[in-house]
Amino acid sequence: FRFKDSLAEELQSADLVISHAGAGSCLETLEKGKPLIVVINDKLMDNHQLELAKQLHRDGCVLYCNCSTLVETLQSMDLSALKPFPPGQPEKFASFLDKVFGLQ
Repeated sequence: FRFKDSLAEELQSADLVISHAGAGSCLETLEKGKPLIVVINDKLMDNHQLELAKQLHRDGCVLYCNCSTLVETLQSMDLSALKPFPPGQPEKFASFLDKVFGLQ
């Protein structure tokens, strides 16, 4: 498919997700607890996808590659080495904002 409003159903049934390094795609996949290989597009605006992919990789949450190394990554991947993505803590951010605006 070219476009869908939501990939939630596909993510739920996936054993492995291969995605571009868009923040929404990465976070939605990781929040579902699915192993993720991020394929960066190094021709995009100042290569911002690479920054996100590298950080998520340093955190141990994803594998990353580019189009030319995808096959090699698939052949050598060890998904058991990936760490679960930590859940968000929106209450901490809300508390921070309350302090900044003097509401607390």
